[in-house]
Order: sequence, then C-alpha cells, then structure tokens
Amino acid sequence: MRATVRVRRWERPATSGPGTAFRRPPGPQSPPAGSPSPIRAPFLPQRLPPSLLPSSRSPQGCFSPFGTGRAAEDKRCCRCLHFRPDSTQDWPLCSSSEQKCELNLFQNFPTMTSKKLVNSVEECANEALAGVVACNPNLQLLQGHRVALRSDLDSLKGRVALLSGGGSGHEPAHAGFIGKGMLTGVIAGSVFASPAVGSILAAIRAVAQAGTAGILLIVKNYTGDRLNFGVAMEQAKAEGISVEMVVIGDDSAFTVLKKAGRRGLCGTVLIHKVAGALAEEGVGLEEIAKRVNMVAKAMGTLGVSLSSCSVPGSKPTFELAADEIEVGLGIHGEAGVHRVKMAPADKIVTLMLDHMTNTSNVSHVPVQSGSSVMLIVNNLGGLSFLELGIIADAAVRLLEGRGVKIVRAMVGTFMSALEMPGVSLTLLLVDEPLLKLIDAETTAAAWPHVAKDAVTGRKRIRAAPTEPPEVPETTAAEGAASKQMKLVLERVCTTLLGLEEHLNALDRAAGDGDCGITHSRAAIAIQGWLKENPALANPAQVLSKVSVLLLEKMGGSSGALYGLFLTAAAQPLKAKTDLSAWSAAMDAGLEAMQRYGKAAPGDRTMLDSLWAAGQEFQAWKSPGTSLLPVLTKAVKSAEAAAEATKNMEAGAGRASYISSARLDQPDPGAVAVAAIFRAILEVLETQKA
Repeated sequence: MRATVRVRRWERPATSGPGTAFRRPPGPQSPPAGSPSPIRAPFLPQRLPPSLLPSSRSPQGCFSPFGTGRAAEDKRCCRCLHFRPDSTQDWPLCSSSEQKCELNLFQNFPTMTSKKLVNSVEECANEALAGVVACNPNLQLLQGHRVALRSDLDSLKGRVALLSGGGSGHEPAHAGFIGKGMLTGVIAGSVFASPAVGSILAAIRAVAQAGTAGILLIVKNYTGDRLNFGVAMEQAKAEGISVEMVVIGDDSAFTVLKKAGRRGLCGTVLIHKVAGALAEEGVGLEEIAKRVNMVAKAMGTLGVSLSSCSVPGSKPTFELAADEIEVGLGIHGEAGVHRVKMAPADKIVTLMLDHMTNTSNVSHVPVQSGSSVMLIVNNLGGLSFLELGIIADAAVRLLEGRGVKIVRAMVGTFMSALEMPGVSLTLLLVDEPLLKLIDAETTAAAWPHVAKDAVTGRKRIRAAPTEPPEVPETTAAEGAASKQMKLVLERVCTTLLGLEEHLNALDRAAGDGDCGITHSRAAIAIQGWLKENPALANPAQVLSKVSVLLLEKMGGSSGALYGLFLTAAAQPLKAKTDLSAWSAAMDAGLEAMQRYGKAAPGDRTMLDSLWAAGQEFQAWKSPGTSLLPVLTKAVKSAEAAAEATKNMEAGAGRASYISSARLDQPDPGAVAVAAIFRAILEVLETQKA
C-alpha cells in the first residue's frame, strides 16, 4: 500500500522571535501554490491512525518532567511541527523555515543498528528512569529534570544528603541505590553521557531546600562528570549552599599513572553505601568526604568482556575476534587496555587478580596474604547467571588460595554497561569499623541482602545423607538365575552401544540428538557395575540397583523415566518372581512412568513400546502360560509400536514442540526400548536351546 502525506512549508514571520508561533490558516488543507509535491511514503499506511498523531499543544510548547520529549497528559512530542489534518492549532516555534509533516513522527523510530526494546532513542533514558520511579513508591522525579529523589526528602532535615549520577546505561546504578542508608538522589544523563549542569544544580537546590545539613556529590572520575558536577557545585556554593564533591576512581587497569587518573567503576557503589551509612549516623559533611576518600584508596576494580555493547541506535562500540577477550575496559563501551585469547574461567580470573594485585601496577589494590577484603563480582550487563556463578566460584577459590580472607561477597548486576557480556571484580580492603558501615541497613532496592558473616572459613559442604542398609544378597555362589541375569544385562549393554549413532540420528529430528549418547552412558554404567561381580539372583535387587545407576549416570529425561520404571517394577518382585509377578512389575512400572512423565500411549514416546509389550505380558497372569511365546509376541508388538511412532503426532516430550511435518522417523526412545526387549529374548532363547 502506498500513502500520500501532504507537506506544507511554514515560513517564519518577519517579526518572529523566541516564543513566536506558526499559525496554520483555516480553510481547505490543499497545499498552497508553489508548495512541494506530496511525498509518497510506501512504508506508511494510507491513513495515519489517530493514536500515532500528536495531540494538541499549547502555544507555550510541550511540558515534560524531563524538560523535553513528553507532552502534558503523557502525550508524545518529537519536538517538531507535526499537525493534524483538521487542526488550526498554534504551534510552538522550532527552528528556521523547514518542511514539517506527519512523516516526521516516524523520526522517533529510526532504523537501529542494534536491537533494543525502546520506544525511541531520544527518550530511552527518560523512560528508563520513569520506569524505575513508577515501580518504587520510595522515589520521585524532579519536575522538569531527569532527576530521581527520595520521596521522604523532608525527613532528612539536619542530616547530610548524598547525590550521585552519571550517564544512563549503567543500571541499576544509579537510581537503584537511592534509599535510606544510601543515596538521597541521582541525576541521570543520556546513555553514557554526563548529566546536564542545570539538572545537577536543580537537584542540589531541591535537596538543600528540604533542610539538609550539607550535600555530598559522589562522582565517578570521568571528564564530563567532573566538569558538570563541578560547575553545578560552584554555582550552588555561590548561592550559599553547603556542598562538597568526592571524585571516585577505582580502576586497576592501567599500570602507569594517567593524567586523567583512575576511572570510576563498580567500586563507586561501595562508596554510596559507606557514605550513606555515615550520613544516617549523623556524621558531618567534611568528615564523610574525608572518610570516603580514604576508603576509595583501598579498593580496585578490573573488568573483562567477551564482546562490546551498543548504544541505542548505534553499532557496537568495538569489535572483538571470536577467540579474544577484552581486558581492563570501562563502563561506557570503550575498549580495554589489552586483549587476550579465550581461556577457561579460572585462567581469566587468575589473570585479573594477578593484574589487580601486582605491586608494579600503579593502580593495584594492596591485597596480600592475610588481608581481609570485600569482593564484588559484577555483571557488566549481558553475562549469564551461570557464567557469573562460575566466575564467583573461581574468584573465591583463588583469593582464598592466596591466603586472602573474604569477609563479604556480592554477586550480581550493580554497575553495568548496557548489554555488555562481561564481568568486573572489585576488591575493597576492610576492617571492622568499615564492615559495620557496609552491613548497616538500607532501603535501596538494588543493594542485595548480604549475609553479615565471613565467606572464608565457613563450612560450605554438608555431608551426604546415609543410604538405607542394603538387603543382604542371596546366595554367595551364583546359580543359574544369576548367570542368566548377567548375560541378559551384558547383551542389553552391547545392543545399546551398537545403536548409539542410529539413536542420535533419529533424535536429531525432534530433539538435541543425544538419545544414543544417553543410552550409551547407561550401558557403560551397567558394564562397570557388572565388573564388580555382584550377585544377581534377586530380580528386585537387580532392578533397584540398575535404576540407581541410570538415575545417577544416564542423565536427561530418559534416565529419570527408566529410573522411575525400574524402581516401581522392583516392588512386586520382592515377594515372588513367577511370571504373574513379572506382569505385575510391568504394570507398576508403566503406571509410575505415566503418573510422573505425563505421557500416554500414542504420544510418540518410549512409553508406546513399553505399553505394547505390557499388554502382551498380561497373558502371564493366566495359569499355564509359558515364558518365551508371550515374550516373543511382546517383542514383536514393541517393535511394531516403535515403527508406528513415525506416523504419530508427538503429545509429550521435546518432540511435542516440533511440527509434525518434520517428524517422519520413529521415536528414538521407543526404538531403544524395543531393542532392549529383543536383546532379552535372544539371550533367553539361547539359554533354552
């Protein structure tokens, strides 16, 4: 569909000045003579829906709690002369004479080079902060600014207030750390950009007017932040406001001192915590500034990343080869100090700790054997929690291996760089007074519930529960039944090992292609057990032992299902082992498998073969029936049921998520079950002969 969007050229009146409005004349909406031809935009609908058209605005312009970009009553504005076809509204003056039309509305949705769940690049920082405040009743936005403050600001009268901030994109920093015992408020810039001086000054004024006893600005060491917060502080001081600033640099990446100093990284969060605890105790402004500056000198942070991040609307900030890791990078998407080849997590963490504690590194942390530290394992935004746990485990093991005592540890996302898949480690040397401040209560949403106990020295492993005593084995000497059972198990194992590749191939059509591998693991586990020459005369004990092996060694849902089946099947065989008991054992196993596996006959699973065989085993409940004739029929029924699964629509298991059009091969689990029954039959036939 093609749509015509009419455009009018609006000329600035000769007497125009600030605040002058363009007026759209009433009357027909056709373009005046000499106006440009209509623009044809093939990607637009024939009529723009009313919901996408800008709402009326007053001659005074758009109102926004952030200064720009959000009109009264939450109506959107892209800061240009959009108009409704039937409107005679006066519009606020924008820039010099230019074409304006409804098509401009779509400038809020640029073609992005990186996928982001945003409404617009221009508004993403505003809306992100608005979302934090909307979900936290303890926070409020400062009207006209991208500033978040404690909603109980008036309760701080007579105490020092703490303000921090910086560019957006570091969430949950900084707004996540607003609360009693931490920050009073934060000023947020655009993504990776310093906040505006006007907003910083407005936050200072708002806090000062609440009757606070001074304001401490906690600033990360970046040029833009230092400049903008510094200018705002000087202006506030000129107004008679008591305000001081501490600049935090905890970066341990650089081996030689840079003129700009160490960058502010995740360690800044610890400064928020310490300063907040001191403020709650009623400590004065100068004393808080002095003490946090001392704390900052006793910590260091180093980050590594598997790739870069991307600012909304932009490409990735740097490129990494598939086998490289960036070391010593900041939190704004900038590259690090050097690159290394991919390596196991332990080696990467060793490299990080070596660099951070190397005394030849001018920015090192003076951690040595016997030191007590707080450890932060910080997700830079895009690392999985699985990887984060591995890094945390390595960091604790390696630090303790060096004789370092970890008294507190935090693992999570505290200071991110958008979606960067990386991690930073922060080490802070602590003593008891400092630990008390870190342990002090806070209502900040992003501060975790840190256990007030040392990590090092704690017993981390509980002894495994004792297993119930085994029923004594029957005869010490193996009888005919024991030999027969061993032959059956050996043949089953050989059969499954031989089917590994075939079962994997069948499984690739509907699963992850490991059905043959899991059955081979089961076979290898059973073979290892048979080498111990166990007594096999008692069928109930044999099935119970095999179920334990499969549950522990086989893995996957197959291991659990076989384990359930064999555990339940063993119960009827404890009392007797005649053919009727074996039929009852089959019934018990099938019932357990259906109860927990939620599969039914016809669902294209291993149950189809088991069910078919079980139906034939019912004949054993009648007196006078023989073993081999019934077993032979059961094997044929199981094989036929396995073959029939290729025409079934999967109703359970992983295959149930796959289109039936792609399932043109038998279910691998059903094939494996049929093969097991065939192996049993072959051994028993050989023994009879």
